[in-house]
Amino acid sequence: MTTVLTSQVKKLSGELSIPGDKSISHRSIMFGAIAKGTTTVSNFLTGEDCLSTIACFQKLGVTINQQENFVEIIGKGFEGLKEPTELLNVGNSGTTIRLMLGILSGRPFFAALEGDASIAKRPMTRVTDPLREMGASIDGRVNGKFTPISVRGGSLNGFTYELPMASAQVKSAILLAGLQASGTTTVIEPSRTRDHTERMIRQFGGEVTIDGLAVSVKGGQSLKATHVHVPGDISSAAFFLVAGAIVPNSEVTLRNVGLNPSRTGIIDVMVDMGADLHVSSEELEAAEPVADLTIKPSSLRATTIEGDMIPRLIDELPIIALLATQAEGITVIKDAEELKVKETNRIDTVVHELKTLGAKIEATDDGMIIYGGSKLHGGRVNSHGDHRIGMMLAIASLISDGEVILENEEAISVSYPMFFAHLNKLIN
Repeated sequence: MTTVLTSQVKKLSGELSIPGDKSISHRSIMFGAIAKGTTTVSNFLTGEDCLSTIACFQKLGVTINQQENFVEIIGKGFEGLKEPTELLNVGNSGTTIRLMLGILSGRPFFAALEGDASIAKRPMTRVTDPLREMGASIDGRVNGKFTPISVRGGSLNGFTYELPMASAQVKSAILLAGLQASGTTTVIEPSRTRDHTERMIRQFGGEVTIDGLAVSVKGGQSLKATHVHVPGDISSAAFFLVAGAIVPNSEVTLRNVGLNPSRTGIIDVMVDMGADLHVSSEELEAAEPVADLTIKPSSLRATTIEGDMIPRLIDELPIIALLATQAEGITVIKDAEELKVKETNRIDTVVHELKTLGAKIEATDDGMIIYGGSKLHGGRVNSHGDHRIGMMLAIASLISDGEVILENEEAISVSYPMFFAHLNKLIN
């Protein structure tokens, strides 16, 4: 689908309640399914990715009732999962397939998973290799590197695994398998990644031990149903934070945004770049901390983003690249090779699409070099089926001098079905 985006916006004003966090929404369904009792979830994200997670667990025999953003999951523990009679289709969701592989590895039945064309290109051995070490029988295209992937689960053994890359998805898959394994399973991270899985294990009555970069769980734990309120997704909020920072005369407030410390790299970087960003109404004692964020335009300066900061804002790097085009100086993003194995190769895609709109930006092996002070113009751009690229380009159009035409805008519904409605609310 092709759409003409709004260009040359004079200001943005108003407030939004950002939809539920995608990562937490996925996990709420998964933990509700493997816990005992009835779990309820409020502010669930009804994006296509999260709906794929619901559909997969329904095929595993779990009763899940959904009314818009409220979900009820009737869980019967790990042992309540049943062998599916058809393929489990994860759609475009990498979180769904990788975390489900961890769950299915401990179940004594056969299951096969597939996804869309994008999922078929994304590497799975980072998950399947350690799960095989634990005792799961996994096969797939190119020896389990790509989907379709089959799993015959069963008896697993706990072990210690050092992650070769910082990946919350891989860490979570191993921990979910470890809850079903004999003994203790420990994952050692090269740097801290988002900890929603660890928090949710505790929220559902389980035990998890964190010692520096090592995260451990004991097998044989029984989880208990609970209520999960999903905070607003900071990765979705990031698009409007950047919009409010670069569109003149703007003032935008975003309500109840999740401020998990492992996800707030976007805030730290924007403040470092000189953004006029105010945090208020903080609630830090909940399972996931939340706050309101207010953003106004200001003079922005370039920065360097690298090292341990990368896992804390990996999904926000496309929109940060746009922000950097409007800063003074040269911004450097490095140590971000993980961008190459997202829904697209986000290094190449971001660089190509922003160049189309007039930005001066270069790709490197592990990131980008962005030259500030770019005046963007119109052009025909493409999301390439990547929701975050699509939203980034829509925000870029707001400051573009000329008509911007976006192809494949439907990809945005994967994580933010109401994106354009919310954007238009701020323009009007």
